[in-house]
Amino acid sequence: FDKWTDGQRRRILLDLLERCSLSQQKFCAKHLQARVPTEAVDFTTRLPRVLSLYIFSFLDPRSLCRCAQVSWHWKHLSELDQLWMLKCLRFGWLLNFCPTPFEQGVWKRHYIEMVRELRLTRPKTPSKDEFIVIDVQSVKSNAPERKLSPAGEGTTRGKKELPPWRSSDRNPTDTIRYNYLDNYDPIEQARQA
Repeated sequence: FDKWTDGQRRRILLDLLERCSLSQQKFCAKHLQARVPTEAVDFTTRLPRVLSLYIFSFLDPRSLCRCAQVSWHWKHLSELDQLWMLKCLRFGWLLNFCPTPFEQGVWKRHYIEMVRELRLTRPKTPSKDEFIVIDVQSVKSNAPERKLSPAGEGTTRGKKELPPWRSSDRNPTDTIRYNYLDNYDPIEQARQA
């Protein structure tokens, strides 16, 4: 057996295992598991539940939802109220009822509902009438003012029209028209119009 090649040894072992009974195969499997460590072991099944929960507590809600798709054991751990309650309480979201001990995933559902409510309410920009325009006055400096020569004053005919941001009008005309940073949804704007 020592002088055989690896392929020859495998063929002999395979023939022996095929001829063994089920109890003998279980005996071989038990001894092989003791000698050869298994690979890709799920740490949540090997560690105590407290340590697994501690590891999962560092994940954000999106990552917890992704972990729930790995296996049934991870789904059970990632939907526990002990994880989601802390995330809800961080924002001050409390339950308005007392869940029974048989209810599971109450805090996760509550977190999802509260996030949905946050997305439904959008920030509103004030209307054109609510904008307050403060008169801007120039700051006087200690530097001497330059006086324009009479020749420079004669060249300007009539009153020069200033751009809207420099005009003396209390209600500027282009603030709404060129406001690219408004927070309204286009559908919501159409409804308001």
